[in-house]
Amino acid sequence: MNTDKIYAEKIASEYAPKEDSKVKALKKLDGRAKIPANVFAYTFGIIAALIFGTGMCLSMKVIGDGTIIMMVVGIVIGVLGIVLMSINYPIYKRILENGKKKYASDIIELAKRISDEN
Repeated sequence: MNTDKIYAEKIASEYAPKEDSKVKALKKLDGRAKIPANVFAYTFGIIAALIFGTGMCLSMKVIGDGTIIMMVVGIVIGVLGIVLMSINYPIYKRILENGKKKYASDIIELAKRISDEN
């Protein structure tokens, strides 16, 4: 086995012009439909968890001046964080649904073309 030849072919293939395959285009369209929903869900979920954690810290007197008022404020902030975390998934599903509707015709058309070729 000639390892130099294999290595040379590998390097040459990296610099050769690449054809855009239909499968790659299909994956790219699928990503365009799903990425906005994922970005929103992660961002909103992190913010909601931070709000919840701040409320927990205030209610357990880790931060703040340790008064009853701060504890009540912490409980309210914690409940707000719980509510935000609870609505994250339904909002994610709605954004994902809209993204799928937006790209559905293009994805279906491209998938049919790919399946007809094989």
